[in-house]
Amino acid sequence: MNFEQVNALNKLLSSQKRIAIVPHKNPDGDAIGSTLALSHYLSKKGHKTHVLAPNDFPKFLKWMPGAHEILNFERHNTETKKYIAEAELIFTLDFNDFGRVGQMAGCLENASGDFIMIDHHQQPSDYALITYSDVSMSSTCEMVYTLIDSLGDNDLIDKDIANCIYTGIMTDTGSFKFKATTSKTHRVVADLMDKGADNVEIHQWVYDTNSPSRLHLLGCALKNLVILEEFNTAYITLTQEELDRFNYEKGDTEGFVNYGLTLDNIRFAVIFIENKEEGIFKISFRSAGSFSVNEFARNHFDGGGHINAAGGKSERPLQETIDFFVSLLPQYKKALTE
Repeated sequence: MNFEQVNALNKLLSSQKRIAIVPHKNPDGDAIGSTLALSHYLSKKGHKTHVLAPNDFPKFLKWMPGAHEILNFERHNTETKKYIAEAELIFTLDFNDFGRVGQMAGCLENASGDFIMIDHHQQPSDYALITYSDVSMSSTCEMVYTLIDSLGDNDLIDKDIANCIYTGIMTDTGSFKFKATTSKTHRVVADLMDKGADNVEIHQWVYDTNSPSRLHLLGCALKNLVILEEFNTAYITLTQEELDRFNYEKGDTEGFVNYGLTLDNIRFAVIFIENKEEGIFKISFRSAGSFSVNEFARNHFDGGGHINAAGGKSERPLQETIDFFVSLLPQYKKALTE
């Protein structure tokens, strides 16, 4: 954070406030970790905080300190609207446009509180009084650590906060293997471990609690893998029927898209997952090297994200979606093969 942002935030937080903290729809480890960590920190500073999620989040994150107190907009609609309307400050974490919160967008657009954005995705919208945006950061959780440290409160990071921040950094960096993982990231993680973050336990909770049905779903996804050698590209499809057959639960497909990038010479990996309720195919894009899936998703699939990780959607049927996707690849062949 820069000097002006630190001063402005210190001023806003100088007296007790009613604060709402909001992650994006379908929150992942970074979204849940950052919102819970910030909530714990602000509560220790004497503020009244509520974490308000647009919808539910995966079971493998529900062990996190404070997770049971998160209000789900779909399930606790009246309470969530009330807390947003009453909030004097609204922190939005791990997203930078109201389009990322689904049906919750209208409530945020009509809110009277001041917004503070904390996010590491590209091209932030201009809705916040304070916009802390840094695309060079590994994760929003690393940004929350930096915020707390910049406010002079590093000593307030206890075991609960450390576990939350560690979880978000670990999951958003692919266990510290992605390009955005810097030497600073490792120094932050070292400090979190010194403050009580249990790296072994966190890894077990996140990665080692699979159900048999999830592993069977992974097998189905890998069976559906298609390799387009000419474009160094691989894609996976999962239909609603396949999800239902293997008793899909929220979070079960987390990380599936990354299997494409484990193949030799593959630089672009994609997964298309049907959501019949919303009438769309949700798409995750991953890349290795300099190929920007953020631009690809923004240009063609109403999405966006990071250079090497982004999301999008398609309202076309599966085969039309695949045909359209494949038809785009020739114009990117040079970037994908050189």
